[in-house]
Amino acid sequence: MSPTLDDLIVAFDQGLRTVFAPAQSLRPVPGDELAEAEMTGEQRAHAAALMRVNHSGEICAQALYQGQALTARNPRAKAALERAAQEETEHLAWTERRIGELGGRKSLLNPAWYAGSFAIGALAGLLGDRWNLGFLAETERQVVKHLEGHLQRLPAADEKSRAVLEQMKEDEARHATSAITHGGGELPEPAKLGMRLSSNLMTETAYCI
Repeated sequence: MSPTLDDLIVAFDQGLRTVFAPAQSLRPVPGDELAEAEMTGEQRAHAAALMRVNHSGEICAQALYQGQALTARNPRAKAALERAAQEETEHLAWTERRIGELGGRKSLLNPAWYAGSFAIGALAGLLGDRWNLGFLAETERQVVKHLEGHLQRLPAADEKSRAVLEQMKEDEARHATSAITHGGGELPEPAKLGMRLSSNLMTETAYCI
C-alpha cells in the first residue's frame, strides 16, 4: 500500500522533531546515578566527540526506520520498525544529554544525515519486507560493532558515557534479532560493504563537525 498524504505529513513532522526538538526518554538515563569523573579537557572533548558521533548515528537510525516504516507493506514489519524507532528516540535523548554534560555540541550536519538516511530507508521499504527487515538487522549488527569500538576508545574514567553505550548496544542487538525473527533476509555482501563505507564516512565526519 502506497503512503497517503497524511503519512507523508506525519513523516515530515517526525523528521523536524527528530532533528530540531529535544528527544525524550521513557526509561531512566543509564548511568544517571554515577558521579561525573575527573577528566582532562582533552579527554572530555574526545568523549564528547564520540558521543556526538553516536548521536548522529541515532539521527540516522531514526530516519532509516521512519523511512522504512513509511513504505513497509506488512503490518507486523511496520510495527517492528516503529518499536525500534521508539527505542532509538531514547538513545537520541541519552546521547544528547551526555554531549551537554561533557560540554560538547551536536553535529552541524544532522539535517543532512537525516535526509539521506530517510531516503535510503524508504527505498529499502520499497524492496519488500524481507529485504526491509534484513536491512534493519544488518544496520543493527554494524551499530553493535561500532559501539564496541567506541567503548574501547572512551576515556577509562568516563563510566557515565560507558553506561549509556552499553545499554544502547544491548538494545541494538535485540533489534537485530527481532528483525530476523519477523522474516528479515540476509543482505548480499556488496550491500553490506556499501553500508559499512557510508557509516565510516558519517562517523569520521561527525567526530569533527
